[in-house]
Amino acid sequence: MLEIDKAAFEELKQMSGASFINELIDAFLDDAPNMIQQLRVSLAAKDVETFRRNAHSLKSNANTFGAVQLAALAKELEFKARENDLEIGNRLEVMNEAFLKVAEELKGMRT
Repeated sequence: MLEIDKAAFEELKQMSGASFINELIDAFLDDAPNMIQQLRVSLAAKDVETFRRNAHSLKSNANTFGAVQLAALAKELEFKARENDLEIGNRLEVMNEAFLKVAEELKGMRT
């Protein structure tokens, strides 16, 4: 199953230019693991606001690339934090798995 919506990715590539797309991919591949780590840290600290901000940023960045499933998982976590509910079960592990799949696919889409 493809993790990246090809139409959204191609639109981003058109807007940013083929040479800049690699920089965007690299920035996302660097930033997303940090955001996921911040989600873990803020979850452990019960810091709802930091958790919400990181989930929001990850959602936005994933949407930029057309990583629909990853964005949906981040949106779910963002919504739960807005509701002041950090009872998320294994959702971070599921989201991390989704990110790893997206990362592999994005690496293959570099120009």
